[in-house]
Amino acid sequence: MSQQRRFFSHETLEKNIGWLIVCTIVVVSIAGFVQILPLFFQHSTTQPDPGIVPYSPLRLMGRDIYIREGCVGCHSQQVRTLQAEVERYGPYSTAGESVYDHPFLWGSKRTGPDLARVGGRYSDDWQRIHLRNPRDVVPESVMPSYPWLAKTALPTDDIRQRMRTLRALGVPYSEADIEAAPDALKGKTEEDALVAYLQGLGTNRRTLAPTAGQ
Repeated sequence: MSQQRRFFSHETLEKNIGWLIVCTIVVVSIAGFVQILPLFFQHSTTQPDPGIVPYSPLRLMGRDIYIREGCVGCHSQQVRTLQAEVERYGPYSTAGESVYDHPFLWGSKRTGPDLARVGGRYSDDWQRIHLRNPRDVVPESVMPSYPWLAKTALPTDDIRQRMRTLRALGVPYSEADIEAAPDALKGKTEEDALVAYLQGLGTNRRTLAPTAGQ
């Protein structure tokens, strides 16, 4: 018994790197399993919040442009539960807002302001000017300019495949939605798509009664 106790002692783990790695992986795996697995069965994390619907084809393309241009590197989309954040940006974010986001764009870096509640705060024209040259509306801005977006037509050849891929991940697009998608993009620019995406962010929360602390 004394040898068995010695073998499984803390001292043995500290001196045997192999056992230390194995035991660390086991402990972390168990802890992760206990924390993550229940989230797949909670309605608050798997069901959309009221007002949350799948992205339209135009907004879906705008979201992809947002990712492509690296906007997520400077703008978060996650209002935390801190009072200062709620007062500045609006109601704090919930998991149910992101059930159709693959991947989610919560982010953590804020070189620019959080955009989770930016939808409708500015006009479409303001957003277009801001994208073409941010300093025309925000003199102190360090954001890059994106003038080419207004001149670049949206592709329509792969939108159906994008939507079918998202449907496989659980986004409830109907076949009719998918078939009509290319027509919804005809004549649109990348700027149109990005503005449409931004203008929809957080708008569902404005129609809901505030919860406690918000």
